[in-house]
Amino acid sequence: MTQVPTVPIADVPHPLPDGLVVLDVREPAEWEQGHIEGAVHIPLALLPLRHLELPDAQTLVVCRVGARSAQAVAWLQQQGHDAVNLAGGLLDWEAAGRPMVSGTGQPPQVV
Repeated sequence: MTQVPTVPIADVPHPLPDGLVVLDVREPAEWEQGHIEGAVHIPLALLPLRHLELPDAQTLVVCRVGARSAQAVAWLQQQGHDAVNLAGGLLDWEAAGRPMVSGTGQPPQVV
């Protein structure tokens, strides 16, 4: 099995560099509760149908803990995308105090 490129939150620049695409592969209900502002939302199950929506740029792929995003990165790389997995997912993002937004009108949270 090929190693999926993974980056820990400590190695992710803050603020995020211009040109970096953040792809969130969680389900809609998870996204609504809290996500990285400016991220592209494509649930993992829909990625094969929608991956062409992604810009041709380096992509940081996130989910709750890093498992679904690792699957997404492996698949995206097979399609020729420059993608890397966020180790620890949005739980580590949130724990590091990185900013998030929600679509609920409530403070953002990772569910």
